Amino acid sequence: MELRHRQFTLTEAAPAPDVTLVMPCLNEVQSLPYCIGNALDALARLRSELGLSGEIVVADNGSTDGSQTLATQLGARIVPIACRGYGAALIGGCQAALGRYILMGDCDGSYDFTEGVKMIAKLEQGYELCMGSRFKGSIAPGAMPWKNRYIGNPALTGILNLFFRPGISDAHCGLRAIRKDAFERLRLTGEGMEFASEMVIKGALLKLKITEVPATLSRDLRDRAPHLRPWRDGWRHLRYLFMLSPTWVFGVPGIAAFGAGLLILTAAALHSLGLIGAVPFGESWIVIGALLASVGHMAGLMATASHLYGVHAGYRLPSPAFRRIRHLLNLETCVIGGFSLIAAAGAAMTGIAVYWGAGSFFALPRFCRLRWQASSEPWACRPCSAASCWP
Repeated sequence: MELRHRQFTLTEAAPAPDVTLVMPCLNEVQSLPYCIGNALDALARLRSELGLSGEIVVADNGSTDGSQTLATQLGARIVPIACRGYGAALIGGCQAALGRYILMGDCDGSYDFTEGVKMIAKLEQGYELCMGSRFKGSIAPGAMPWKNRYIGNPALTGILNLFFRPGISDAHCGLRAIRKDAFERLRLTGEGMEFASEMVIKGALLKLKITEVPATLSRDLRDRAPHLRPWRDGWRHLRYLFMLSPTWVFGVPGIAAFGAGLLILTAAALHSLGLIGAVPFGESWIVIGALLASVGHMAGLMATASHLYGVHAGYRLPSPAFRRIRHLLNLETCVIGGFSLIAAAGAAMTGIAVYWGAGSFFALPRFCRLRWQASSEPWACRPCSAASCWP
């Protein structure tokens, strides 16, 4: 209703809907009538069962088959998304959503939006992200290629659960619900199919309350090939898993490399001091040990930097250890610490040079027969003669 007063025209705003149902769309004129009709059934159930109002948003990604006009005629609100990609369309549609809850699903007829009523009910109970699980629900014959069903999805979901522990059985189900405020906190950026993994990963990193309900996957209604490209999109999912997991990409390999290098160097030092007997490697292993320790140290720095970047970007919570030393993580402390390490290394190298120079820079004996003595001639070979020890 419009209220007119003098030259001003005011429009009485309609109350915002509780739920926004978002569909990404790219030339889906064939399946739109079924999908929007199914979405209207879901909104009717939301009103009757939960007392919630809703709207339908079609995030159009540049359709050229008249999908926009048809969707508007069927009662949906069109949100044009210029950036191409499945994730870009969903991000744009969710940003334009007016509801406090968002229910998203594909626009090809493969999902039943009425099953999303259970998801919204979970959000009403206090959960922040609710995933559909096709493996706990049902998959119609021919609805999912065998390599996706038995290889791709289980493998990627397993890695995701190992790295981030969200505790879900299907990380790539296209039917999911999320609170609008939680969606904004995730700061999603994935423009392609990796969007599905990114939402779960960042939700786990931010400790969102995540749950899942069974979902049904049906054969889609289109007579053309789907937009999904299994190998390309599978790699994009896997890449995202590693990009957002510095612990597994840098931390675990770094600890392993540093530990192995430290073990080799410690064994070499103990042997040279005569504290342990023979060791199963020669002097060349000292170089390998030093290299492993250096690589592990650099990997640890990368893991720390990646973690701090995630905290700064807002999609990762600081770990308890970082919270305790947060007041020390500033430029001044890091500069002082760096110069202190440089000074300590310089002092150590100077000591070695002075000590070695006192012996006229003599060649060191072989590592396997090297032993330390507290005498005027500190390096000596036992039990062999000195002459036999030289390289």
